[in-house]
Amino acid sequence: MPETIVRSHDADGATGEPRLKARGLGVSFGGVRAVMDLSLDVGEAQLVGLIGPNGAGKTTTIDALTGFTRHDGRVSVNGVDLTTAAPHVRAASGLTRTWQSLELFDDLTVEENLRVAAERPSLASTLGDLVRPTRARSADGVAWAIDVLGLADVAQAYPPQLSLGRQKLVAVARGLAGRPSVLLLDEPAAGLDSSESLALGATLQRIIEHGTSILLIDHDMALVLGVCDHLYVLDFGRLIADGPPARVRDDPRVVAAYLGTT
Repeated sequence: MPETIVRSHDADGATGEPRLKARGLGVSFGGVRAVMDLSLDVGEAQLVGLIGPNGAGKTTTIDALTGFTRHDGRVSVNGVDLTTAAPHVRAASGLTRTWQSLELFDDLTVEENLRVAAERPSLASTLGDLVRPTRARSADGVAWAIDVLGLADVAQAYPPQLSLGRQKLVAVARGLAGRPSVLLLDEPAAGLDSSESLALGATLQRIIEHGTSILLIDHDMALVLGVCDHLYVLDFGRLIADGPPARVRDDPRVVAAYLGTT
C-alpha cells in the first residue's frame, strides 16, 4: 500500500460551495459519447483524483471543464456559472490546467515561461504596455509559483537544460503562476521514476497548503492513492465509482476496469 500523505485539513474536504462543480457533463464526437453525465466536485483544500483506463475519457473531461471542447451539462467555479465561457474566461475565473505534453517555450527561461502564462491580456493592459512595456503585472504570481515549486535555482535556466522531473515542475508552476483557485493536472508524473513521483506528491501537498485545489489525472496509482482525498473513476466515459481512495481501491467495478476481472 502506498505511503499516505497526512494533511492538517479534513480529508473529506471543506464544507460549502465547491471550488469546482460539474453537473451532467457530457462530450460527444460525432456518434461517439466520450463522457456521459458526469458530475464531480473539487472542494476547498482538496486534492481530487480522476482515474481510469486508457481511453476512459479523463483528458476529454479536463478539455470540457476548461472550455477546450464543447460539452453538455454545467460547470461552475467558486459559484460562478462558466458553462458557456471560453477557455481564457475560465482561466481568468480561476480554473487553469496543464497538458500531457509539456508545451514549454524552449527559448524562454523558466521565469519567462511562467510570466507568459500569468499574463491575462486585456485592452487596457495592451494599451498600457505601449507606454510601459517593462511593467511586471504578473511578478507576484510568478515569484510565488517559483517559491512553492522550489524552482528558484533554475529560474534563469532554459527548459532543455533541465531534467524531465524539473521540466514537469515548470509545467505545473506555469499553471500556478496566475494564482488559480483550481489547477487541473493531466499526467504530471508520466515518465518520472518512483523517487521523482514521490517528490511530486510532496509538491502537490505544498500547492494545496498554499490555497490552490487540484484535480489530478495520473496513471501512477501509488501517487494517486497516496495523495488524493477523493477519487472519481471513469470507464468508457461513464463514472463507475467515487469516494475515498481506500474504498475506491477495493471496489469490484474498479478492479474489473483495471484488471479485466473481479
